[in-house]
Amino acid sequence: MTTQSSLTIGRIAQSAGVAIDTIRFYEREGLLPAPRRRPSGYREYDQATVSRLRFIRRAKDLGFTLDEIRELLALSADRHVGVEGVRERAAARLLAIDERIAELQRVRDGLSELVEACPGHGAPEDCPILKALAEPNT
Repeated sequence: MTTQSSLTIGRIAQSAGVAIDTIRFYEREGLLPAPRRRPSGYREYDQATVSRLRFIRRAKDLGFTLDEIRELLALSADRHVGVEGVRERAAARLLAIDERIAELQRVRDGLSELVEACPGHGAPEDCPILKALAEPNT
C-alpha cells in the first residue's frame, strides 16, 4: 500500500517538467537518490524528489554541467561553506558564459562581414563566404 505522499515516476516527471528517461538518467548519474520500490517493483518517489528535479533543471537552464550540479547539490546541504561555494561556482559559470558570448560575438561579426561582402550571385569560386570556409587558416 502506498502513502498519500508517494508519487510515481510519471507523476514526478510531469510535476518537475522533465521526461521519465531524464529521471532514470539522473538516478544512474547519482543526481537523484535511488527511489524506494513498491512490492511490484515500481519506483516510488516523494515531493522532495520533485524539488530536487526542479533544482537540477533550473541549474541546467543556467548552463551548469551535471558535475557542477552535483557539486551545487552537495554544497546546498553544507551549512558552513555551502553558500560561499555556490557563489564561487555561479561566478565561475557567469565568467564562462561571458567568454562564450564574446566568442559568439566575434563569430557573428566575422559572418556578418562575409555576408556583406557576398553579392549573392555569380560564380561559386568568387563567393567570399565559400572562399573563407575553404581557407586552411580560418
